Amino acid sequence: MLIVNRFIFTQMEKVKIIECPRDAMQGIKDMIPTKTKVQYLQSLLRCGFDTIDFGSFVSPKAIPQMTDTAEVLSQLDLSKTDSKLLAIVANLRGAESACEHPEIDYLGYPFSISENFQMRNTHKTISQSVELLQEILNLAHAKGKKVVVYISMGFGNPYGDPWDVDIVGQWTEKLSAMGVEILSLSDTVGTSDPESINYLFSNLIPKYPKIEFGAHLHTTPDKWHEKVDAAFQAGCRRFDGAIQGFGGCPMAKDELTGNMPTEKMVSYFNTAKAQCNVKAMAFESSYNEATKIFRQYH
Repeated sequence: MLIVNRFIFTQMEKVKIIECPRDAMQGIKDMIPTKTKVQYLQSLLRCGFDTIDFGSFVSPKAIPQMTDTAEVLSQLDLSKTDSKLLAIVANLRGAESACEHPEIDYLGYPFSISENFQMRNTHKTISQSVELLQEILNLAHAKGKKVVVYISMGFGNPYGDPWDVDIVGQWTEKLSAMGVEILSLSDTVGTSDPESINYLFSNLIPKYPKIEFGAHLHTTPDKWHEKVDAAFQAGCRRFDGAIQGFGGCPMAKDELTGNMPTEKMVSYFNTAKAQCNVKAMAFESSYNEATKIFRQYH
């Protein structure tokens, strides 16, 4: 069993917000022009987000929308931003491609603890995925990159595979032993609830002090507050989101389930007196830009 710990908050807690335009765009069938993506990403780079999950180096057949990731990157002006860049990879070739770009700080790897979902997502078994992750970790270390591992199905499993909080704990132990330093628990299909969120973070964070834990939560419009609140109160200080909640997992049964709306999180953290460094005027501009883009391409 894991040991529960209670967190005592100081007056100004620091929170990292990872904005995920890649997650918002990748499911859109109509191709968003490269120029439009660059313009949107450029607006996000002015907001003060800790990290921007901007693209992916994966099979063009799997995610056609992200085929221009390298081209987008080449057109970004990074001279006036402190935001770091994260790209998703699903195999060694993708990781090698991402490592060719010095502008990229993080490689994101989706690791599912559901055998069924791992096969659907990357066409690999969990044991094959473990071997691949070790290769990616070794490559990233050699190239001066960091790896963010997403535990897909971290809060439940609709495919009938075994799932409980202890299984998540066991996988955290294995990934920690492999050298994983950033672990984002992913609510892939929106099944999380405050109890499971609180239990996992409040148990895992004190047990693995060398790991930075994050929350990649999907939600319906009426559940966002209870999910963010549960994670924050349990000690999580790294949150993924997308403006207006665009995107999310296409396998979620409820079409209202999307990404955690960034504007809601910013509001929550402001109320909680937590410092997230998001600049209000720049964010408003990005919010308006997102409205135009995602209304036109959907």
